[in-house]
Amino acid sequence: MEKLELIKDYAKTLKLNYLNTNASNLIEDADIKDLSYQDLLLNILKNEIILKETKSQERLLKNAGFPVIKQIEEFDFNFQKSITSKQINRLIELEWIDRMFNLIFLGPPGVGKTHLAIAMGLKAVEAGYKVSFVSMDNLMHVLKTQDISRKSKGKVNSILSSSLVIIDELGYLPITKEEANMFFQLISALHEQASIIVTSNKGFEDWAELLGDDALTTAVLDRLVHKCELFNMTGKSYRLEHRQSIL
Repeated sequence: MEKLELIKDYAKTLKLNYLNTNASNLIEDADIKDLSYQDLLLNILKNEIILKETKSQERLLKNAGFPVIKQIEEFDFNFQKSITSKQINRLIELEWIDRMFNLIFLGPPGVGKTHLAIAMGLKAVEAGYKVSFVSMDNLMHVLKTQDISRKSKGKVNSILSSSLVIIDELGYLPITKEEANMFFQLISALHEQASIIVTSNKGFEDWAELLGDDALTTAVLDRLVHKCELFNMTGKSYRLEHRQSIL
């Protein structure tokens, strides 16, 4: 076996994917630039780290389950004035995740709650945190079917092992008493173990009707708001105000 092929074989065995793929080019580049052995090794190791970090980011992004990609930079603070860029810039430092604080975005449809939740989740992924995004409707489905569906069980396990869990659209669809109990159990399991972002079109005063039990609602809110930043977002729907037409 030629030395180059042997290098590639060893690199594959050691899972040095950058070296395995680029061994020939690395050697040619070192010859052209007359690199020292140290510089060559540094170049290899640096690019191995970059490749591993890139692949890790891709896995975290895929596993997060964002329905769309929303960036903080795309958010229109001139349209949505109930939250400031200063507040958001403080949040994207992500200290609140390390301290296991929660974020709750309340307000009518179209004011930017989900945009901010996804954008925060994306920043967390970029920083290397494990994130799980799930709509309330889908959350109820996976919780109810986790004992009979491997896919649902995998999603629940992923949620429970995340540093940040985003629960979107709480209150848009009615839930049963059984589902409310499962939701409480999940919030209890995540309490002080992960940060949670919740978006909801219902104010706290309406959660008792939504969950169907005053005591259970108090217990859920007690866990969510114990360490929490609350944002009451108001105003018109951005989507309606910026409606596009083909005619």
